[in-house]
Amino acid sequence: MGIMIYIVEDDQEIREMEVYALQSAGLKSRAFGCAKDMYQELSKSGNEKPNMFILDIMLPEEDGLSILAHLRSEKATANMPVMMLTAKGTELDKVKGLDSGADDYLTKPFGILEFLSRVKALLRRAGNTVEVGDRGDGLTPTDEMANNAGNAEIITFEGVQIDDGAHVVTACGEPVELTYKEYELLKMLVSRPGFVFSRQQIMERVWGVDFEMETRTVDMHIKTLRQKLGKQGSLIQTIRNVGYKVSR
Repeated sequence: MGIMIYIVEDDQEIREMEVYALQSAGLKSRAFGCAKDMYQELSKSGNEKPNMFILDIMLPEEDGLSILAHLRSEKATANMPVMMLTAKGTELDKVKGLDSGADDYLTKPFGILEFLSRVKALLRRAGNTVEVGDRGDGLTPTDEMANNAGNAEIITFEGVQIDDGAHVVTACGEPVELTYKEYELLKMLVSRPGFVFSRQQIMERVWGVDFEMETRTVDMHIKTLRQKLGKQGSLIQTIRNVGYKVSR
């Protein structure tokens, strides 16, 4: 039946954005503007039960912390992952939410990619299998790039070497510590030297999502990747108003 996520958020624009983001990642959701509507849906027999809850803290009538307490008191939902979303950003607010039983806490405004990453992490921790970006052919966007690269285990370009079998990157012989997304981004670029990847292509193939508003996330990852590669970072070139490529 797939994964179902319940959202309680009184801001309609944010609510719709969250639903669309989850849908793009292959996750089903039901969104509610208040706790009462969510409780009614949860109590209906025959409905698909949620695997996770996303709760805004500042809500009309009953706030997110009160909803959290209610969920933790019920046997059916006591152990389900709960993410709190709020405009509050102080350390005290965060600690209060986590101490109340929340599994994660995300402060508004937040990026779509971080939102999806946090959701996936909580679902995995709860034992749910998450295949984000699955197009129905069994391949994720990252798998597709690996196939396009000819399944090569060693990819090299101008002093940068990627040992894909060992998941190790070196620049001029020195090891480079990369995050998973940085690694996949570098592998995609180095696999096709000279080819210009648009930001949207990078989003779709590395992150498995398509959000024009989030392409700044690509720019930030490119910046960090250049720094980590040292002198070889200059191989990653910006093509103005288009995207990025690696070239001499």
